[in-house]
Amino acid sequence: MVARIPIATAALVRDGLVLMAHRHPMRQAYPDRWSLVGGHVEPGELPRQAVIRECREELGVHVHDPLPIPMTVSDSALDMHGFLITRWDGEPVIAAPEEHDDLRWFRPNDLADLKLAHPESLSSILRAVRAATEERRGTE
Repeated sequence: MVARIPIATAALVRDGLVLMAHRHPMRQAYPDRWSLVGGHVEPGELPRQAVIRECREELGVHVHDPLPIPMTVSDSALDMHGFLITRWDGEPVIAAPEEHDDLRWFRPNDLADLKLAHPESLSSILRAVRAATEERRGTE
């Protein structure tokens, strides 16, 4: 059996919106598509550590308390680890322009209109936004 590639991905959610990154058209994997920020889990690294590192490298933010969430993808070569992020320091920016050429906050209803890297993950992303919104209501 071939080892699957571990990937850690972050659903940053603020005010009911989710942050999506547009993958640079020159990227080898899933070019010119929208996705959550994230990347490979390095050897010896836990997925939680990877998502914290990836957010720092790709967005320039320090995330707090990544909450694991189920993340569906159809690519059987990937071992996807999703995380809901509702707290971070800094304002997300394109810190890795070779990876992403755009960064935008989307309403959940607008996600279905995007050309997603993993369209099958849409329901997972929507559940994360709902969970974040419900969590926020519980703390107000």
